[in-house]
Amino acid sequence: MTVSSRAKPLSTGLAVLLSSTILSGALLVGAAHAADAPAGDDADVTEVVVVGKGQTRSVSTLLPANLDVVPPGTSIQKALNYLPGVMAQSIDALGTNEQSLSLQVRGFNTTHLGYSLDGVPLGDGAYNNYNGLTISRALISENLGRADLATGIAGLSLPSTSNLGGALIYTSSNPHKQLGVSASQTFGSEDSARTFVRFDTGEYNGFSAYLSAHYTEQDLFVNQGAYNKSWGSQFNGKAQYLFERGKITAFADLSSTNQADDAYLSKDMLSRLGPDWGGYAPDWQSYLNRAYCTVTGPTAPTKCVAAPSPQKNSDVTFTNGQILRQDELYYLAGEYEIATGLTVSGKVYKHTDKGAGNNFITGWSTQGTTSTADDIPVQIRDTRYTIDRDGVIGSVSWTVANHHVQAGFWTEDNVSSAARYLWQNVTGPFSLAHFMDKDGQPDLAQWVQETTWKTKQFYVQDTVTLFDDAVSIDFGFKSTDATSDAKALPGIAKTAAAASTQFASGSLKAKDSFLPQIGARWTITPGHEVYASYSENIAMFQGGFKLGPQSVSQTVWDAQGKYLEPETSKSIDVGYRYIGDTLQVSLAAYDVDFDNRLLQYNPCPTNQQQNPGCGNSFHNAGGVTSKGVEAGVLWKPLSWLTWYNSASLNKTTYNEDLNWCTTTCVIKATKGKQQVDTPKEMLSSAVTVKGYGVSASLQGKYTGRRYYTYTNDQGFGGVTTFDLGVNYDFRHVGFMKGAKLSLNVTNLTDKRYASNFDSSVFAPDDAAGSILVFHTSAPRQTFVTLGYSF
Repeated sequence: MTVSSRAKPLSTGLAVLLSSTILSGALLVGAAHAADAPAGDDADVTEVVVVGKGQTRSVSTLLPANLDVVPPGTSIQKALNYLPGVMAQSIDALGTNEQSLSLQVRGFNTTHLGYSLDGVPLGDGAYNNYNGLTISRALISENLGRADLATGIAGLSLPSTSNLGGALIYTSSNPHKQLGVSASQTFGSEDSARTFVRFDTGEYNGFSAYLSAHYTEQDLFVNQGAYNKSWGSQFNGKAQYLFERGKITAFADLSSTNQADDAYLSKDMLSRLGPDWGGYAPDWQSYLNRAYCTVTGPTAPTKCVAAPSPQKNSDVTFTNGQILRQDELYYLAGEYEIATGLTVSGKVYKHTDKGAGNNFITGWSTQGTTSTADDIPVQIRDTRYTIDRDGVIGSVSWTVANHHVQAGFWTEDNVSSAARYLWQNVTGPFSLAHFMDKDGQPDLAQWVQETTWKTKQFYVQDTVTLFDDAVSIDFGFKSTDATSDAKALPGIAKTAAAASTQFASGSLKAKDSFLPQIGARWTITPGHEVYASYSENIAMFQGGFKLGPQSVSQTVWDAQGKYLEPETSKSIDVGYRYIGDTLQVSLAAYDVDFDNRLLQYNPCPTNQQQNPGCGNSFHNAGGVTSKGVEAGVLWKPLSWLTWYNSASLNKTTYNEDLNWCTTTCVIKATKGKQQVDTPKEMLSSAVTVKGYGVSASLQGKYTGRRYYTYTNDQGFGGVTTFDLGVNYDFRHVGFMKGAKLSLNVTNLTDKRYASNFDSSVFAPDDAAGSILVFHTSAPRQTFVTLGYSF
């Protein structure tokens, strides 16, 4: 077990001294297995390669050793940032903040990828999710077995209706064969602390299991003195029973997160206020003084005290809100070999989620009385979410002669809801870090909507191997049938939503009975391979209150709904691999046609989307073409030294000008412009040394210019960042055997830059730089961890 006393974070000076004397960690990036491998297979792989021998498409693999260079508890998704063609952004060093976690892969953003854990669908990765949950809430990072990233074409078996541009297939680690306990304690910058523990039963007559839990907390880094703490707790349990010709697996995840949120900024705000602008908390009176200037109320004009320069009244907030999520995820899976070469498998799963987003906003609170003496210009915006979904997944595989045939299905029923209420009885400040359904009845509903989702998928695939496995060919197809039926509800507020703000009732459907996929791989000579693949895909329309086309007024829906077409993609992926003893090389090129690209637009910034006239609208941008090349090289010149490099060039452009229709229609010059939030160039490099109990790695990443307007008139220039990890294993020290000490420094050079973009507020142009569209990066942060296993 870990024994550690609370201490202040290591000083920057010590971090820099260590970085100048030793490198750390292990960046081990690979692609050894198919992205659609059966759940649980190879979950404890330790061999590391860069390129996927035998694959017919581009797949990269992240193994637990990759996480040594990042602080314990870091989102597995954020750790993918150094793979070719990948950009993973987050405002926090650990990548666990729900609102700011984003991913770009070959021009496809977070919600155009697919995600699964042990074969269970995790939805489309969206913030305010309606059909899943992030990997951070599904799996404790120490329980990762592997993460396979299909950077262009996902396997046909993937249970997803969003994987237009690839997929992330996570696999949890299996229970260990030996009885054991592992634990760690982390302390770091911004008063962060994290405790982790895992107990393995060991294997007894085919049965093994583990129980694991963690607790974490950290303060905001921005200038906000109160109501600034985030915390979370999580439990994972997994049991496995192996018997002759089969196995049974059960998994449970319980997660609770409570996150203080950071402000979205505009370029104008950044120039005036700097990167650490936060809320006024705990200065309630100064917040009231500014809020009186931006509301209409009987006493507001006489109480307005304008914000001092360089602030503007519109900049001011008390806090940026609190994000709450509670999830439960369970699955039961079985696999049985009926006869030699013939195997069947099945899985049932259940996921429920309760979520909320609470924030102080400007608006008049009357306390429900006729007196104006207690009126103040502050309300509470209370947004609530639920998910209740269950599904069944089944497959059969048959190997006969040189054919391996697979067929399977996935079906899911899901009921999700979203509601926004306003509280007009605010009298003073208090913590918003709780679900407000126990505080009584809200005063006003803005919108309340429930959506029923039904999804069915079927696939079949044959893999043929020829010439003593020198050549393999995959060919098959899948069928997708997905529907959503949204219904406006009255809600629970004292005053129901007005027709102008209430969301619509309506149905959407995405169906295609034949989505083909074919790929081939040829081993030219030992160590040298080439491959090529082609795939077609369709995406179900998104849900949720920010990005889904049903999250509009009934009037907008009636005008737009019948014209909406589901987004589709056609992908070509070709490449070359070399796998040698000390050198591994991968080269890839791709060409993707992305049709019916749907753009969401809200004319108001995120912190004002409760105001009149702030409704969503959706615009079909037509086609988007994505072309690019990628390279990855792993060189191991010495037994203790490894150097990994990756590079990618991407050109993702709109195929036509955008007919931008709000109250009027204007043609925007978007043809040939780079897609928003898509860097053209990315480079990464990592140097790793290992020996005498020390492992160390220094990682660097260059991310090119990114735009947040469709005409490319506004964006942010390229940025280079570094991360450092140092680990010492005490296995050579007798009485300390089993202990490990780690130092992690994120954003080593303290570079401040625009991290993630809010895709719900992208617009054609922003000449004034006034759109609240980005979070600033976290400053340099240091974390120290002492772990112990026995």
